[in-house]
Amino acid sequence: MTAREAVEKARECLEKVTPLESDCGELCAARCCRSLEGEETGMLLFPGEEERYQHMEGWKVLSGSAGNVVVCPGRCNRNERPLSCRIFPLLPVVRKGEIRAAMDQRASAVCPLAGYGVKGLSEAFREGVREAGRLLMESEETRQTLEEMTRRQDELKALRAAFGAK
Repeated sequence: MTAREAVEKARECLEKVTPLESDCGELCAARCCRSLEGEETGMLLFPGEEERYQHMEGWKVLSGSAGNVVVCPGRCNRNERPLSCRIFPLLPVVRKGEIRAAMDQRASAVCPLAGYGVKGLSEAFREGVREAGRLLMESEETRQTLEEMTRRQDELKALRAAFGAK
């Protein structure tokens, strides 16, 4: 399977599931959908996704040290969201060749749901993130991306622990 096919299938399995049964953006005024004043932040794109956003009005693709990032217009149709937005605040991580849905270490700075942990999110959403991860493992390129993201999450978790964060 190509990276683009894997990402499309992963996006599809998250089409109808969300972290909560209601719109979680109502809890925090959609903090994850907007950059801080004076900053231009976005979501990491998975391999093959950048083509989708390069010519969409209001969206901007930036190259960064961790890969391509998309900056959104602040509000969008759910079907336009990149895979990173669809899985947030979770992340499929690779542990001994298996996929787990884990809380994204970056989420605690933005998402009030992070404090409730993985089990505080809908089971359908958690399973959707795990299934997305299994699909991404079917492409060599997206598998490598997941493994790198897992490594970075482990580093962030160790840094947080070193400074006393949970």
